[in-house]
Amino acid sequence: MYKILICDDEKDIVRALRIYLSADNGEYDIIEAYNGKQALDAVKNGGIDLLLMDVMMPEMDGIEALCEIRKFSDIPVILLTAKSEAEDKRMAFRLGIDDYITKPFNKIEVAARVEYQLKRNSWKNSGAPAAQSKNVIANGPIVIDDDSKSVEVDGKAINLTPTEYSILKFLAENAGTVYSPKDIYKNVWNADPLGMENAVLVHIRHIREKIEILPAQPRYIISVFGYGYKMEKMN
Repeated sequence: MYKILICDDEKDIVRALRIYLSADNGEYDIIEAYNGKQALDAVKNGGIDLLLMDVMMPEMDGIEALCEIRKFSDIPVILLTAKSEAEDKRMAFRLGIDDYITKPFNKIEVAARVEYQLKRNSWKNSGAPAAQSKNVIANGPIVIDDDSKSVEVDGKAINLTPTEYSILKFLAENAGTVYSPKDIYKNVWNADPLGMENAVLVHIRHIREKIEILPAQPRYIISVFGYGYKMEKMN
């Protein structure tokens, strides 16, 4: 059973999200929080598989809580935002959210985005060794084991968030092909970007910081001016 933490200072919203998710999937254990500090404490206690969290909250807002959570946890985080909070979305992607949902909510969208993020993060329950995996993507020094969702570069294990992993995997599977930020967003998030292509740029910068020796002079994920990004084909 997946344990989902819903955090919003408006109890009616928390109640509605609980109803949406419980109606669609009886395997969700829903935990409630009403400010960022409560959400942070719940994640620290462990066992949370996904966090749905509002931005504007008392005591500690969603951005502050996210910043603290990313210091010790890579659980999927979906931010709940108002349409007017575009700058908050950009900041949240820089800090490591995996997706966002704009208020007012659509029941089907909420259920679909939660299910998608849980599926992408289900590798946490998998311990398949890379040597025995049948789903390995190798491109030069980059080795991606899609069974264990592990990444190695030059034999060194790299710790990526689920979204970073999905972007790297997508580019590796299509090494040599240039994709615009919009195309990357569509393929990784399974949704239209709606002006949020900047999230792709932020995640690629984070990936480069983790896999490149010199992130400012990348060898693996290359910018193609005026078009987008590609992973160099090294095999």
